[in-house]
Amino acid sequence: MLGYTYLLAACLLGATLIGVRALDNGVARLPVMGYTSYEYRCNVTQDLVRMNAEQVVSLGLKDLGYNYINLDACYAESNRSATGQIVADPSRFAFGMPVLTAEIHGLGLKAGMYGSSGWFSCGGDEPGSFQNEVNDVRHWQLDWGFDFVKIVDCGVPFDDIIREGILGKYQRMADAIAQVAQESGRDPLVLSVSSGGDQFPYLWASRLGHSWRIGKNVDPSWSSIADAINTNSFISWASDYYGHNDMDYLQIGQGGLTFEEEKTHFTAWAFLKSPLIINTDLSKISKQDLSILMNDEIIAVNQDPVVGKAVTPFRWGSDPNYWTSDPARPAQYWSGETQNGTVFMLINTFDAPATMFFNLTESPYIRAGRQYSVRDLWAHADVGVAVHNWTVPAVPSHGVVALLLQDAGDEPNGEGPPCARQANQCVSESGTPAA
Repeated sequence: MLGYTYLLAACLLGATLIGVRALDNGVARLPVMGYTSYEYRCNVTQDLVRMNAEQVVSLGLKDLGYNYINLDACYAESNRSATGQIVADPSRFAFGMPVLTAEIHGLGLKAGMYGSSGWFSCGGDEPGSFQNEVNDVRHWQLDWGFDFVKIVDCGVPFDDIIREGILGKYQRMADAIAQVAQESGRDPLVLSVSSGGDQFPYLWASRLGHSWRIGKNVDPSWSSIADAINTNSFISWASDYYGHNDMDYLQIGQGGLTFEEEKTHFTAWAFLKSPLIINTDLSKISKQDLSILMNDEIIAVNQDPVVGKAVTPFRWGSDPNYWTSDPARPAQYWSGETQNGTVFMLINTFDAPATMFFNLTESPYIRAGRQYSVRDLWAHADVGVAVHNWTVPAVPSHGVVALLLQDAGDEPNGEGPPCARQANQCVSESGTPAA
C-alpha cells in the first residue's frame, strides 16, 4: 500500500526563519494523493465532505494512497470574527471545522484547507491571509486541526502596500507555517502553492512548499488535458523530492473525456509526479472511472520511494526532432527511471488510431546491446521481450501506452544491425562503420 504522510519542516538558523523544507524522515517527499471539494464549488457542505471521505475509505482508495481530504473555496464567511479569525459558514458547516477534521482523522485520513496570500480569496467573498499569516496558520492547524493548506494568489495588495514580489508574498506564509510549528512542537502544515499567472513558479516555489501549480486550470476536455501535458513537457525535470509540478485536479468522472482520454490524463499526471487529487462526487463515480483511479501499477510510478524524477520526453509531437510547443499536439514519447526499471509513456495525439514505434535507446535510461522484458501497465500483463525497438499497433486516438521495461540480459547474437542508433558514428574496434 502507498499511504504516505506529507509534512514540511521549518529550516531554522538561530531564531531566523529562512524557509520551509521536507523533514529528514522521508515524509513530504512524494506527491500528495486525495480528494477535493472543488467539484461542489459554493454548494459544499460538511455532510458532502464527510460523505466523500467515507467513500475514499469504502471504495479502497485510501489503501492505494489517497489520504488527503481537501476543502477548496467557499467554506468561510466574508468577514472575520471580532477576534480576527476566519469563520466557517455556519449554515454549511454547522458542526464546525474541528468536528469535520476529527471525523476525517477518525477515518485514518488527513484534512486539507484552502487560503489566499492576498486580501481576499479568488471569488472575492472570503478573507485572505495577507498580514494575518501566523494567526491563520494557528487557527487552521491548532484550532481546526488541518494538516495541509493550498494557498492561491488572489486579492493581491497594491505594490505600495506589499512592497515585495510573488516570492516574498508566499515566503510570508511559509515563514508563518515554520513559526507555528516551532511554537507548538507540531509537524508543520504541508504547503501547496497556487501561483496564478506566474509561468515559472518552479524557479522559486521549490524553496517554500510541497507542490506548485503549473499552467491553467484544467477542465474535462481533451484540449485542456493536451495543453497541460504540453506545458509540463518543458519543465517536467523540475519535479523531484521534495517538490512537484501540480498539473491541477484530476477530471476523471466529470464527463467530457473518453475512456482512453481519461487513461491518458491519469497516466500523464502520475508519471509527471503531479499530486493526484480527485475532483468528482465519489458517490456517483462509475466502475470504469474508478478502475482508472485505482490502477496500482500507474500509482506506483507516481509514489516511487526510490526515484523522485518525473518522466521526460525524448520525441515531440508536431516536430519530433525538436522541442516544439504545441498545445494541441504535445510530446508523444516519454521515458523515465523507476525503482523497478524504465517506464515509457506513449501518447497518440492524433484524432485517429496510430501505430507507435521507438528504438529502445532513444531513452537515455536504456543500455545498448541488451534486451528488455516489457510489461503493459494498463493491461497488467507481461507482453514480450524487446530487442532494439518496440512497436505498439493501433493506439487509440488520444490514448496512452504505459510500459515498464526491465533488463533481461544481453540481446541475442545476430538480431538486427550492430547499432540501433547513430550508425554513422558507430564503429568496430578496427574502425569499420556499421552497415
